[in-house]
Amino acid sequence: MNTSEITSLPPFSNHPYFDFTDAEVKRRMQQTLAEVENKLGLEYDLVIGGRRVKTAEKILSINPANPSQVVGRHQMAEAEHADDAMTAALKAFESWSRTTVAERVEFVLRVSRLLESRYMELCAWLTFEAGKNWAEADADVGECIDFLEFYAREALRLDQAETPIKFPGERNQLRYVPLGVGAVIPPWNFPLAIMAGMTMAAVVTGNTVILKPSVDSPTIAAIFFSILEEAGLPDGVVNFCPGAGPGFGRAIVAHPQTRFVAFTGSKAVGLEIHESAAVTRPGQRFIKRTILELGGKDAIIVAEDCDLDAAVEGVAVSAFGFNGQKCSACSRVIVEDSIYDVFCDRLRERVATIQQGPAVENFYAGALINQIAVDRVMKYIEIGKGEGRLLLGGDKIESETNGYYVAPTIFADVAPTARIAQEEIFGPVLAVIRAKSFIQALEIANNTEYGLTGAVYSKSPERLELASREFQVGNLYLNRKCTGAMVGAHPFGGFNMSGTDSKAGGADYLLLFTQAKSIAERL
Repeated sequence: MNTSEITSLPPFSNHPYFDFTDAEVKRRMQQTLAEVENKLGLEYDLVIGGRRVKTAEKILSINPANPSQVVGRHQMAEAEHADDAMTAALKAFESWSRTTVAERVEFVLRVSRLLESRYMELCAWLTFEAGKNWAEADADVGECIDFLEFYAREALRLDQAETPIKFPGERNQLRYVPLGVGAVIPPWNFPLAIMAGMTMAAVVTGNTVILKPSVDSPTIAAIFFSILEEAGLPDGVVNFCPGAGPGFGRAIVAHPQTRFVAFTGSKAVGLEIHESAAVTRPGQRFIKRTILELGGKDAIIVAEDCDLDAAVEGVAVSAFGFNGQKCSACSRVIVEDSIYDVFCDRLRERVATIQQGPAVENFYAGALINQIAVDRVMKYIEIGKGEGRLLLGGDKIESETNGYYVAPTIFADVAPTARIAQEEIFGPVLAVIRAKSFIQALEIANNTEYGLTGAVYSKSPERLELASREFQVGNLYLNRKCTGAMVGAHPFGGFNMSGTDSKAGGADYLLLFTQAKSIAERL
């Protein structure tokens, strides 16, 4: 692409999804899954400054629906690799930060086109490694491409920034310049979209990256890195370093030359990163920046005047889509008293229809990511049995392949202060809470340390307006589910302990990876 083509890109639009009910699309997906299955178990190297590195200790990525099936074998980056990765990233920053915005945008768009050409293959990898059903995998890949296309356009827009006024007798400029080397630490549950979104937001703004994907989903990151190389990634601009958090992760966050940390994950780890980044270490010449998207205890309020069919469906898919393994998932539903009993009955009937099985066979509910997740969820289910009335589920599901399955579980009559109503579970467990009024429902919804997503089902414009003002979350949805944020339309990030309200996929996001430089020239 030439400069004029880049600067005259068509307006951004979200990527369309597949229709897997179409027989031909279904056949293609099944064929692609078979092709990818033949590629499982390959070994992938660390890549630091373009150099392939092997380690004695390995990471085994497995299929959560069939733990005996190895998806990929990876090297384990350790603390001693942090200096090498930083040296490579710093060297690359010298040249990459001086490339034009148009050059960086052209690179990102090349990556986007390569992702598009391998779209269904990437869906298949997500299905094997993360346990995503076909639609969830499709949404992940689509969002990944959306992030790249959106950030490419936003980088061009940012490059045209001007000062609010022009001071008489001066030429005033405002430039957004890159920060430096950043640590990008993505989660396992959106291992392509969030990983690529954070990485490419840093890259398109001129930074270089040390990428530490989750040990639960490093293969999709390795494939993405190979696509970066195919697109012409200069050595050291992105350094591929899967490793454990306590080792390599802590070392790179604490490194005095790490300028920023972009992290998506749990509150506990995010706060540890934030605390570590706040410590000024010898040789450090800046205040580190943290870009944090953490957990949630997301609530949907169901008002007595709602469309009951829509509310039941919205709660069911928000709570149990991808087995509740989303920071945006509904884990509390707060229902007004007059419709509480009928809502519980209808919700139980709807969730009971959810079918569970291997993601490769496109069951709606697949396996949890690992045994640790199963143990955590089952612990909360036992707690829930003492805090509410078990409405549905509550069991581990056995399978011939020993997959990590837990049944969709609903507890009714849960107190707003109960542990299962306050603590993030990150699994298929929903607490149903009774409210005497809409005002009390809002009070209950806000009575948590988190503030990520929320939703309200009501036909009353007055109630919806009240919720718009008083529901303290970063992403509020009215008469729709509380998951499924779309790039551009729903900038994503939460309040309070849900993070720094980073607003990924929004017009403000790239600002987090830059610093503004004001230049005034007297004429």
